[in-house]
Amino acid sequence: MKSNNKNLRRKLFTMVVVADTHLSEQDMESNSPFPVNRLANGRMKHVVQDINALAPEFVINLGDLIHPVPGVPHAYSEAVSRFLEQTSKLNCKQYLVPGNHDVGDKPIDWAPAGTVCDEYLALWQQYFGDHYYAFEQQGCHFLVVNAQLLNTGLQAERDQQQWLESYLEQHQGGRFFINIHYPPFLTEPDEPEHYDNIAEPGRSWLLNLLERYEVEALFAGHVHNFWFNRYANTDCYLLLSTAFVRQDYSEMYRVPPAEGDEHGRNEDAKLGYFKVNVYEHGHVCHIVRTYGQLAGEQEVESLEHRTDAVHPAEHDRAPLGFDLRQTWSEVLEVPPSGGLDEFIRKPVRNDYPLMALWEMGVKKVRVPLQDLENDYVRERMSVLQQHGLQFTVFSFGALTVGQQDTLLQHQSLVHSWELAYAQHDLEVIAEQLRQLSATLDLPIYLSRLRTHADTKQDGNRYYHVINHGFSLNDGLLMEQILSEQDLRSVIAGFVVRMAWRDQPCTFVKQAGELADTVGVRFSIHVRLADENPAEANYDDLTNANRIASSLVAVMAQPAIDLFVDTFADNDRGYFVKNGVVDRRYNPRLGSQVVRNLYAELHPHSDFNELACHELAYGEVQTFSTERYLFALVLPTQPIYVQQLSLPDGVSIKGSEARRVNLETGIVSGLAVGTGNGQLTLDNSVLYQTPTLIRFERI
Repeated sequence: MKSNNKNLRRKLFTMVVVADTHLSEQDMESNSPFPVNRLANGRMKHVVQDINALAPEFVINLGDLIHPVPGVPHAYSEAVSRFLEQTSKLNCKQYLVPGNHDVGDKPIDWAPAGTVCDEYLALWQQYFGDHYYAFEQQGCHFLVVNAQLLNTGLQAERDQQQWLESYLEQHQGGRFFINIHYPPFLTEPDEPEHYDNIAEPGRSWLLNLLERYEVEALFAGHVHNFWFNRYANTDCYLLLSTAFVRQDYSEMYRVPPAEGDEHGRNEDAKLGYFKVNVYEHGHVCHIVRTYGQLAGEQEVESLEHRTDAVHPAEHDRAPLGFDLRQTWSEVLEVPPSGGLDEFIRKPVRNDYPLMALWEMGVKKVRVPLQDLENDYVRERMSVLQQHGLQFTVFSFGALTVGQQDTLLQHQSLVHSWELAYAQHDLEVIAEQLRQLSATLDLPIYLSRLRTHADTKQDGNRYYHVINHGFSLNDGLLMEQILSEQDLRSVIAGFVVRMAWRDQPCTFVKQAGELADTVGVRFSIHVRLADENPAEANYDDLTNANRIASSLVAVMAQPAIDLFVDTFADNDRGYFVKNGVVDRRYNPRLGSQVVRNLYAELHPHSDFNELACHELAYGEVQTFSTERYLFALVLPTQPIYVQQLSLPDGVSIKGSEARRVNLETGIVSGLAVGTGNGQLTLDNSVLYQTPTLIRFERI
């Protein structure tokens, strides 16, 4: 992975972090009452194969290597044998962190697995070696900490504390990565103790070390779900499991678990691990979803045969973003389950929206101004901005004094501002913008409220809805607003609305021409629903085609950004439609297409004008760079594509092209011939989902 972000500089190495593998004594068996636990061994075998295909420098396992607890020695030793047998097939070094299933629970009275003790630590030492230690990789220090020891009063706790403090002091100023099983906290550093965090005083001791020595990152397991926090200057990552999901956290969603998911425990889209790229200046975490795949179910592709996802922090030009209509930083309380917690509601934040954005490589998100006014949400914006996200805030009408103060005070967190207005307020709005421009350094986009006259329908049917945004027929109106309201040096441009009936390829091309004519930028809102609020859109293929077409089209238009409406499913209310993730924030086809398109396109620049070619059942868009010609195939139903027209002045080198299935990310070769201004493609290939083909130019 080559990063386009100059702030990260050169990549040093790649590592993999896994958590909570929970291997059993035998394959397809488990002493757990949950059926999904029988799959843990097969799922880990796949993970081993997948890691070998990625070829990282090393792997860190954050604990709960096995499921049987040390209080059952026979089952424990057999499970250890299975773990060592399976991981011996790794082609790289493995570093192990003890979990509560491995050495006992932290010291709590209700500990289901029995608390950590010298006897259990001796078992770990016998099978795995030291339970706290450090190693180095290219100037980075990786520290393994036994979280279960904290607050025990054991001599081992005192020894570990002395070792960790001494090591950090001796290497002060270095880059530190702490690896631990229990996370210090889930949401807030001062949250009450529960089953899934570290209690006081051990928590404060550890957090103070993070702050004092400016630890770069902390990786933790145990929770079987994804969270991201920042404490002082430390990025804190809580990892997915490879085996199963902690179903008590399914309470974070507003829909029930899917049928067959064991009440949330077998939600396989939430299984996976981290691939971490470490750069000269910082690191980037990629989520690798395994979808609960078992070894042997399908071939594991090597890295050169699949796309390598790009993180928002790893690329600079990412013009397509999403409208975050649903809350994305809400803290709620998970009720006591009677399983692992019975005496407290756990405050948690659903971070799966963030995980989905990172996974896609999306930088741009659109949120209401009220997010900037909320202290907690604003702090989240600050944290996530450092990891590549760019926030566009939107509002309606003239700002209050308080809103102006908020925007001015926190403008560093805002990438752009969209202001919608009613026509009768335009002069007031313009005057406010002219005054703000003296101290506000933000790209501002105006969006006009559509009137009843703009939205009236044929016949007697009336759509009682709110619409805003300019159309491509409003060029003269835009120029009039700029000149009459003296806004040419004040605003960056206008919000333009791409309706459901508009073809993205043509629309974006025309929008680029209009932007050049008027001398402004456009923020285009891409609709995934018809104008009729009573109709629903569940067509994932049509949505994915529309998003892919929009993204490819805008890459050749530097004066345009796009926001897709919407990010997550809207399954009730008005304009019911599928987004790119469902209500559990698991990927739909559109999410996978964005991920793989960004992965393929981010190394390239200087995209030339695209052309749109209609097919009997779909469309092909062609565009080029200095080195390559690209063809984006967008089928509406399974089709064969046999010929494509070569753009004028373009010649193709070789007899094979690179074909990327944008649903799976699988890369394969495609036989190709040229002649008479045509590309002849292998006619045996059936295109069922969006596909990107790359031809090398002469």
